[in-house]
Amino acid sequence: MALKHITTALGALLLAVFVAGCGATVLPAIRSDGDRLAIARRLYDAGEYSTSVEMLSTYVTTGTGNADIDEAVYQLGLGYLGQKDWTNAQAQFERIARDYPESDSANAASYRLGTALYGQSRGPDFDQEFTLRALTQWEGLVQAAPDDPWSAVAKTRIAEARSRLARKLWRDGDVYVKQNLYEPAKVYFGSIIRDYADTPELGDALIGNAVADARLGHRDTALVVLAGLAKEFAGRPLGLRAATTLAKVRRWPPEGDLKHRRHRTVEPTQRVPQSPTPATSTPFAP
Repeated sequence: MALKHITTALGALLLAVFVAGCGATVLPAIRSDGDRLAIARRLYDAGEYSTSVEMLSTYVTTGTGNADIDEAVYQLGLGYLGQKDWTNAQAQFERIARDYPESDSANAASYRLGTALYGQSRGPDFDQEFTLRALTQWEGLVQAAPDDPWSAVAKTRIAEARSRLARKLWRDGDVYVKQNLYEPAKVYFGSIIRDYADTPELGDALIGNAVADARLGHRDTALVVLAGLAKEFAGRPLGLRAATTLAKVRRWPPEGDLKHRRHRTVEPTQRVPQSPTPATSTPFAP
């Protein structure tokens, strides 16, 4: 009989362990608010984002008068970031900026807010509202705290966001070229040349702009730009693309694409998103 009780108890224990391993959450014992925050940090570091969020989500609402509430809000935002819950993460980091601007985590939260915004952005084929918002957020951090370590990290993300915005402009311009609408195409290529000259998309924009120029009857200008790119970047992908395009443009008539210029309606140009960061000039800009 005793053996039967032991077997039953062991089976119940194994069942409990199995259930816990299949998703049951057992929160660690919390003896103080400081203990709660320390445990939440350890859970976050261990990749237990959902448990970390569960520990803090109620506390940041009910413990608003506590001394460490700003750190708890920041840690909750990190937990949401770990879950890729960009919207809730955004809300927590905005709360830091709004309610606790003097917090030791203010600059870190400012950077993380940009991360949460960027996480909501879509690829370069789609609207780039959140990319632009993230860029503005990171640039604001760099301007407000240029010597902060988080600003150094933000500069890398700024370059990434600017490249995505430039790629969006290039894709729009390329679509217009393929539709034989060269003047609208030049608006988009020109925006990259003017405002995003520090991005990798500059070379493609210069090539696209040269193609549009050649089709509009400015072949000589296009040939100069393409030849310059082919020489300057010889043996590299940009130089090879420029050389290939140069060979094509040389075969085109000097007067350009008269057929489409005369008979295709030029669509109104769309508003081109501008960058708040000035770009460097380029020797190949027309």
